[in-house]
Amino acid sequence: MADSGVGTELGGADDLETATAVFTQVRPRLFGIVYRMLSSVTEAEDLVQEVWLRWQTYDRSTVVNPEAFLATITTRLAINVLQSARKRRETYIGPWLPEPVDTGADPYLGAERGEALEFAALLLMEKLTPNERAAYVLREAFDYSYTQIADILSATEPAVRQLVSRARKHIAGERRTPVTAAEQRELLTTFLAAARSGDLTALERLFTPDVTSLSDGNGRKGIARTPLVGAARVAKFLQAISTWFWDGVEVRWAITNGQTSAVLCQDGAVYGLLTVSASTEGIDQLLWLVNPEKNGAVSIVG
Repeated sequence: MADSGVGTELGGADDLETATAVFTQVRPRLFGIVYRMLSSVTEAEDLVQEVWLRWQTYDRSTVVNPEAFLATITTRLAINVLQSARKRRETYIGPWLPEPVDTGADPYLGAERGEALEFAALLLMEKLTPNERAAYVLREAFDYSYTQIADILSATEPAVRQLVSRARKHIAGERRTPVTAAEQRELLTTFLAAARSGDLTALERLFTPDVTSLSDGNGRKGIARTPLVGAARVAKFLQAISTWFWDGVEVRWAITNGQTSAVLCQDGAVYGLLTVSASTEGIDQLLWLVNPEKNGAVSIVG
């Protein structure tokens, strides 16, 4: 797959049945690319559907490598959508967080490795340019060669190497060493117990000094619209709400973005998701996903 797949004859029958089979085979990879680009399940599904419509009506006799062609179209469309999505997010009320994706059934979302999928990585990638993000995702999550990425992005190989290098430096420069999935779940479980009880000392012991609490509600009533930063401040806030917030809240579990999330249920309905990002130094991010539009696709596992 050293080119975009366009330009020479495709051998064999080229009918809609064959086209459907080809697309179905590569669809998980296409979704995995787009989700990592846009951090939105809804937008990723819409874009993959657009690619399918284009593939149906395209002159497929000109396509030498369908997989490469579909990855190229998908990535280029994702770059365009990302540019417009960032403008739309400027009007979002309060902190914006990635839409969680259910990875319980498909832990890698079509990737050879589960890279660039955790919330912490997605948030850091928001600061990359669209081309940097595309190059980083294709290289780190899907192991595309620099030559392949250059063809997809219509760039030179040296330019792509620079894009990936800048992205890696940014991610590495801001991200601490992450804990394992098992350690992340243990920290989340321990945090929930401390938060329920309002144990100030236990909470502060779990946090890094610069821990940040982010609540994504897009204007939902009663949801903080600014981040809380600092171990003491976050712990005091959690202690203050412990006297009422957890009343009637049942905690279930889900696997989102390769890690454990707590599903907070009230009166039999999902109120929101809570997860933590953590390093070997402790919990550095509390992520409260309480925008109802973002939590519909998550499956409760227990």
